[in-house]
Amino acid sequence: MSRDFKNCLDKKKLYRSDAAKALAGKEFTSAGDDLAEAELSLSQKRYKWATIQAYYAMFHAARAMIYSRGYRERSHFCVVAGIEHLFGDEKLIDLKWVRALTNAMSLREDADYSDAFSPEGAEVSVGKAKGFLQEAKRILEGVREKK
Repeated sequence: MSRDFKNCLDKKKLYRSDAAKALAGKEFTSAGDDLAEAELSLSQKRYKWATIQAYYAMFHAARAMIYSRGYRERSHFCVVAGIEHLFGDEKLIDLKWVRALTNAMSLREDADYSDAFSPEGAEVSVGKAKGFLQEAKRILEGVREKK
């Protein structure tokens, strides 16, 4: 167990929840909605919002994955730690997607808090969000098949 994952559990930023699995589908739907909004914003050259929405598409897809394993979260950082531990350690997700999520989080924070964003950053974020959602869908379908 990674130190980050353990710290998230110890601080109750990640915790077991009997209700979590039932929320995974709704959370993944939110991810798709956010991705559609990010693509629209990008097409309208609204780069700040495309960057933010692309991150939230990835965030909601990551939450859906965590929920599918019976966990809830109270921290964006712990979503990343949860994905890395619950799916990366089992080699169910390539760690490049964990890095993409972390990078998207940084770009979102820069856009949100420092008003620092760019067309290139928005394009990268939206592209990575598309790939991340495809990976999350593949993983979630595998989880459903195991039931």
